[in-house]
Amino acid sequence: MNIGEVAKRSGLPAKTIRYYEDIGFVTPARGENGYRSFAENDLHKLAFLGRARGLGFSIEDCRTLLALYEDQGRASADVKRVAERNLTEIDAKIADLQAMRATLSHLVESCAGDARPDCPILEDLGKG
Repeated sequence: MNIGEVAKRSGLPAKTIRYYEDIGFVTPARGENGYRSFAENDLHKLAFLGRARGLGFSIEDCRTLLALYEDQGRASADVKRVAERNLTEIDAKIADLQAMRATLSHLVESCAGDARPDCPILEDLGKG
């Protein structure tokens, strides 16, 4: 398969696929013309990586998960540990976003939004 077909089937942009090749996640064969030729196994890895990245796993976590996926002797506890760490990071991001929303919501409610120049939103941002 060429990169266009793999991109379509995996749902990943060609640029991302080339990046994953650069960092060693996949190693497609190269024809005499230099074009990449991806195998079904490459497609499977790329789909796996796309799903893992979509769930917020870092590149290093993806490297770990891919190695665990390919290791038939893996312990599921190792996989769970990586996923739990990611879940903790997601929970922290959600808490940060909720705090940001509460602050911005308060500022929006405090602003009259009329023709007057005074604005609590700008005043708060200016406190920096």
